[in-house]
Order: sequence, then C-alpha cells, then structure tokens
Amino acid sequence: MSWLEWLVALLAVAGSLFVLLGSVALVKLPDFYTRLHGPTKATTLGLGALVLASIVYFNFVTGELSLQQLLIALFLFITAPITAHMLVKAALHLKLKTSAHTSGKQNADL
Repeated sequence: MSWLEWLVALLAVAGSLFVLLGSVALVKLPDFYTRLHGPTKATTLGLGALVLASIVYFNFVTGELSLQQLLIALFLFITAPITAHMLVKAALHLKLKTSAHTSGKQNADL
C-alpha cells in the first residue's frame, strides 16, 4: 500500500471513531447541555476528517481539487457551532435544568 492509501485510511478510521464517540455521547450524557457537546465537538471533527480523507484521495486520483468537497467542509464547520449556540440559547430561555452531577449542585431542582 502506498502512503496515500495509508493516509486516507487513517483519516477515515479516525473520523469514524470520532463520529461514533459523538453519537455515544449524545445518548449517554446526563442532560441537554452536556449532550450537546457530542454532536458539536466530536462529530464535527469526525465528519471533518472524513471529508478531508475524501479531498486527499480524490485530489491525488483526479489531480484537481473538488469545489463541492471544500464547500461541504466549510458549511460543516460554520453551521455546527451556530446551531449549537442557538440550541443552548433556546434551552436557557426555556430554563432547562442541568443534572446535579454537571452543575456541581447537590440537588438538581436548585
């Protein structure tokens, strides 16, 4: 295998692991605020690595840079933080409570 195949494989596996980690965090974390970190942090990084693997592979195979793949990466890194910010603002407006474990309080009703 060439170094290009190793690089693409490494990026694809790392991206897949980050997407898996973000998905597990979405299910396992205790409250809304902590659950939001899974999709916005790990999953964004994972999808970025997968898109980067695609860009690297097709750039060397075809010899030209694909505008569509660059736009996917750009929109991914712009929209994920904006969406997370809007969701947190809505949660704060609705006064969603945090769990006692994440807020440091002994009682979640405080």
